[in-house]
Amino acid sequence: MTHPAQPKASHFINGEYVEDTAGTPIPVIYAATGEQIATVYAATPAIVDQALSTAKEAQKAWAKMTGTERGRILRRAADIMRERNHELSVLETYDTGKPLQETLVADATSGADALEYFGGLAGSLTGEHIPMGEDWVYTVREALGLCVGIGAWNYPTQIACWKGAPALACGNSMVFKPSETTPLCALKVAEILHEAGAPAGIYNVIQGMGEVGGALVTDPRVDKVSLTGSVPTGKKVYAAAAEGMKHVTMELGGKSPLIIFDDADIDNAVGGAINGNFYSSGQVCSNGTRVFVQKGIKEKFLARLAERTGNAILGDPMDEATSFGPMVTENQMNIVLGYIEKGKEEGARLICGGARADMPGYYIQPTVFADVTDDMTIAREEIFGPVMSVLDFDTEEEVIARANDTEFGLSAGVFTNDFSRAHRVIGQLEAGSCFINSYNDAPVEAPFGGVKASGVGRENSKEAIKHFSQVKSVYVRMGDVEAAF
Repeated sequence: MTHPAQPKASHFINGEYVEDTAGTPIPVIYAATGEQIATVYAATPAIVDQALSTAKEAQKAWAKMTGTERGRILRRAADIMRERNHELSVLETYDTGKPLQETLVADATSGADALEYFGGLAGSLTGEHIPMGEDWVYTVREALGLCVGIGAWNYPTQIACWKGAPALACGNSMVFKPSETTPLCALKVAEILHEAGAPAGIYNVIQGMGEVGGALVTDPRVDKVSLTGSVPTGKKVYAAAAEGMKHVTMELGGKSPLIIFDDADIDNAVGGAINGNFYSSGQVCSNGTRVFVQKGIKEKFLARLAERTGNAILGDPMDEATSFGPMVTENQMNIVLGYIEKGKEEGARLICGGARADMPGYYIQPTVFADVTDDMTIAREEIFGPVMSVLDFDTEEEVIARANDTEFGLSAGVFTNDFSRAHRVIGQLEAGSCFINSYNDAPVEAPFGGVKASGVGRENSKEAIKHFSQVKSVYVRMGDVEAAF
């Protein structure tokens, strides 16, 4: 019997599954057991060409449809995705190792939200009329053309939709390359969009590593590249896209500050710190991994945090009682264990966790370090695992300066019961996606994205429309033309 996670084929191109076993085989490993559950094959140059030429050709007719017609298809896809939430969540868990308790409420549901939201917006995408006396200018919002999406391994279904939904709403076509670590979920997104009525070739998925991504990013037929990934990858992709003067969105990493003032509600602040460090086993780009706690409540905060972290249930991700899953791969687990060792070596105080869990699969205990200083490796570098660094601070001015002393600027959070302070501090933090008395909420209605090295452009909300469309302006003269001769 084949494993339930084994896809029908490696690629989805022009409305159907396509296989080419001449490509490099990519094993799909289930993080909870270490067993191989599927194989896909990296796209050969012929597959890359087939996907791009198909998407380029299909886009013209798609852009000519009304936005309302395109929106209806996206909304239908959202309905199908919600109907199949359970099976899509199981696939997400096989793909990533995230607990079913989490995937049932955070992954396909969030993808469906994006399809529904941008489906609803599609019919409203209009230009404007600009009066110039008796003359006038009108603008038209046009599709960019062919967009490439490059996904990360932590949210394979969500990212496929966060990129696909606004792209398609604006009249573009897309070729999406998921991470080679989590290649399964995007194929289902493509299948559902096609079933919902998206014409063949509008949303295509091909597999592969960096070389396939490179081929997509540098192809002259491509008009836009949207990447979710690490800062080093982002710099390479941004540079390659710039060569061809392509539009880009870069959603990159972070080392975000979560600031807890001594008047904060302790339990809410601990909850925010847990969500901002241990959800998805810490594999979230916006995580608030530098937790600055005002000295007056430090020990109280740490005691409550250790107590609640002890309630994490590590176990079989398919068991809905499990609340904490494995790292996505053995390699990622080893990277994170290396950071934990550096934390110990550099003198941070281990509060809880700090080791691999004694069970099959790639599990690391949720780990908290206290007495962390700004210059420690664990406070400077993105770890992308369940490692929280708790730092002390005295004053508001001091913590703002320290919070901003980083190359990153994706997210930031503040816990306080003083609302003028909350807004004052958030107003000075250099970050794109911020939170007050909360952390890591990412509704599709709100823009998401970073500043500084954390990226360019925004995903979600009406802002995403600007990044998947362009404006043509037309000057209309009603009278005679004057000229010098």
